[in-house]
Amino acid sequence: MKPASSDDIFALAPVVPVVVLNDVAAAVPLARALVAGGLPAIEVTLRTEAGLPAIERIAAEVPDAVVGAGTVTTPEQAQAAATAGSAFLVSPGCTDRLQGALHDTGLPYLPGVATASEAMALLERGVSALKFFPAEAAGGRAYLKSLSGPLPQARFCPTGGITLATAPDYLALPNVGCVGGTWLTPADAVETGDWDRIETLAREAAQLRPEF
Repeated sequence: MKPASSDDIFALAPVVPVVVLNDVAAAVPLARALVAGGLPAIEVTLRTEAGLPAIERIAAEVPDAVVGAGTVTTPEQAQAAATAGSAFLVSPGCTDRLQGALHDTGLPYLPGVATASEAMALLERGVSALKFFPAEAAGGRAYLKSLSGPLPQARFCPTGGITLATAPDYLALPNVGCVGGTWLTPADAVETGDWDRIETLAREAAQLRPEF
């Protein structure tokens, strides 16, 4: 199930849960709930100290999960995430140095962009699978739609401010492969171990399909 290319990430599910963990002990039951709900691709962010060990635990103990590292902002984090067992990498933005490090891991990755120029710079390097972040703040669905004309070869995973209600509008765009969302793992549900609630949210998201 592990993606061989960045485009493969788009094929795993319509929604990639973006997970922020403070407690490593929650990693495995959380991942199992998301997988049970139909969302195998899980982006665990490196915003907390629990991020890397959580990735390691999920990679080792939840074989049906495809766990990736999000909020990768340095070459050192890229290498550490690869060592921990990440199947893919995601960054909020991208510099030349970071893009080189992401590439050097040999893992599929989605570098973040927010403008046409940033997307074009990565397209010049042969990178066409991109993260659009922060999606809502950077222009949302209208902005992505406007990019599909001049940059038809670029495909995006928009993340940032997207909800269950707005996700279908993004998924209906021809240049959107999947969306990322934090709504699938509410902080209170994670803190209380309400895995049934998270599985239900995942199941709703897994059923999202474009509406043309």
